[in-house]
Amino acid sequence: MVFLDFEKPLESLFEQLEKIKQVGEQGDIDVSSNIQELEGKIKNVRKEIYSNLTGWQKVQLSRHPNRPYSLFYINTICKKFIELHGDRYFKDDKAIVGGIGSLDGQNVMFIGHQKGVDTKSRQYRNFGMANPEGYRKALRLMKLAEKFEMPVVCLVDTPGAFPGLEAEERGQAEAIARNLMEMAQLKVPIVVVIIGEGASGGALGIGLGDQVFMMENTWYSVISPESCSSILWRSWDYKEQAAEALKLTADHMYDFGIVDGIIKEPLGGAHTAPDEMAKMLKRHIKKVIGELSELSVKDRIKMRIKKYEQIGKFSKKKKNVRVKQGS
Repeated sequence: MVFLDFEKPLESLFEQLEKIKQVGEQGDIDVSSNIQELEGKIKNVRKEIYSNLTGWQKVQLSRHPNRPYSLFYINTICKKFIELHGDRYFKDDKAIVGGIGSLDGQNVMFIGHQKGVDTKSRQYRNFGMANPEGYRKALRLMKLAEKFEMPVVCLVDTPGAFPGLEAEERGQAEAIARNLMEMAQLKVPIVVVIIGEGASGGALGIGLGDQVFMMENTWYSVISPESCSSILWRSWDYKEQAAEALKLTADHMYDFGIVDGIIKEPLGGAHTAPDEMAKMLKRHIKKVIGELSELSVKDRIKMRIKKYEQIGKFSKKKKNVRVKQGS
């Protein structure tokens, strides 16, 4: 198991649990009561740790190396999944995956960022940072879903769109902007779930939907805490302060009206019980798709646009008009 820095109290308890299990197996001794006692202690410590996580700690959890990624969720909740490739302009971007999945008999177009599970696959997937062809592939699949009247589900998990020179040469900003315009008008339901990192335009490129949700231990922001720290303080040493100042957690996003709800995770994070997390996600997606499908296309698009028009708060200041004396 991989333990984050704030999970150190748990690491020693798990080591004790493993030793007790080994003693029981090697000596043929009944240690069930000891195991039960230690498991109870682990549960209590976990509750204490996770009851008051900071913004930076949630950022760390969203990046946990064992955290489930898009393909895990898609393959777990779908009885059958056919992946579709390529943008029909340049090539197939491995950082964004997509295809048709059977969700209890209903065909759904799934699109999501995909990070790698080891060093080799992370390089292959470009660490989940998509090039323009990734967003163009996503748009092609959305248009295909619209043609065959399939709802679209987008799973967001990226540190940002790829900032390389070649990505800019091929129109990174244009690809993301076009997706936003087209998604605003798409005739089928769009459900978006931030399952890990939701950074900047890289997340927005497939992040506009009728209903947007965040998993409990994820973040959504215009910039990462490290980048914010390097801009404001010229150092990454203030990333924890930056994370708090950015107010990027699911709770903050819900309070601001940016997202429509928060999907709870198993105690300890999605990586501690990935199959359980997948079942919870499936139930949530099915419920929301059912609700959105009852609306007419015209009403759904109208509500989608209105949802984004209402984000943010502003006030108008009355202009002081001076009246000249004697006039």
